[in-house]
Amino acid sequence: MNPQQPSPPAQVCVRHTDRPTGLSCTRCGRPACPECLRPASVGQHCVDCVRADQSSARKVRTASGSVATRTATPFVTYALIALNLVVYAITAAQSRSLMANEQGSSLFIDWVMYPPAVAAGEWFRVLGSGFLHYGLIHLLLNMFALYIVGRDIELVLGRARYLAVYLISLLGGSAAVMLLAQDTLTAGASGAVYGLFGAITVILVRLRQNPNSMLILIGINVFISFSLPGISLWGHLGGLAAGTLATLGVMFLPGWLRARTPEQARTIGVIALVVSALIVLAVIGVAVASLR
Repeated sequence: MNPQQPSPPAQVCVRHTDRPTGLSCTRCGRPACPECLRPASVGQHCVDCVRADQSSARKVRTASGSVATRTATPFVTYALIALNLVVYAITAAQSRSLMANEQGSSLFIDWVMYPPAVAAGEWFRVLGSGFLHYGLIHLLLNMFALYIVGRDIELVLGRARYLAVYLISLLGGSAAVMLLAQDTLTAGASGAVYGLFGAITVILVRLRQNPNSMLILIGINVFISFSLPGISLWGHLGGLAAGTLATLGVMFLPGWLRARTPEQARTIGVIALVVSALIVLAVIGVAVASLR
């Protein structure tokens, strides 16, 4: 009778050393437990190999050069809408009126764009006024427009650059009011929304799509701004100009400067946004100096 041979030691998972396993990664050959393996076209790969493949894979980029998100959910657009709704709810509660909240709301009074108050040091008005609205209809119209155009812009520009364009547009509207309508009280997201109108038009041109529908929409809205009293024409035009300028910098400037890599294009786009923001802030500074 032959003596009994000792059985070979059992393999253990390289990530969980307390788990014996008879499985292994078909790519690197290391033993792995079922929890650490993922199905592959041939066999199964361990999570380390899967992670290495993902990090080395070429990133999918949009027309603006931003990395395409894994989900098309427009989180920034939803967050901006939610913020506007929350601010309106506060002003409506303070004024005890759902339809017209500019009277009796301390938040509205403190945030509404009033150029002499900004010149006196209340700089928060240039941004805060963009989240106030003169009544429910004003709010709903702006939020509907933001929802319609914001989703597509966020998908193309990426979340960070989309938010930057929105804020630059908002500040552009405030800058125009500061410079050209110094004796008015102005509120609303309309300046930012007009900036997004300009942004989506630039994107359509960059993608070689027909921008006529957006140009007609912008023309109709500008005509309404000219025709109806009580509408901030300069706030709308300032936002339109700022949003268009910022998006031109992101979408076209890298090509005009012959950026050779996606990293260079992204850097040029960021610089364009920074320069656009500085221009808007400089206009506000000039307006403040004139008021003082």
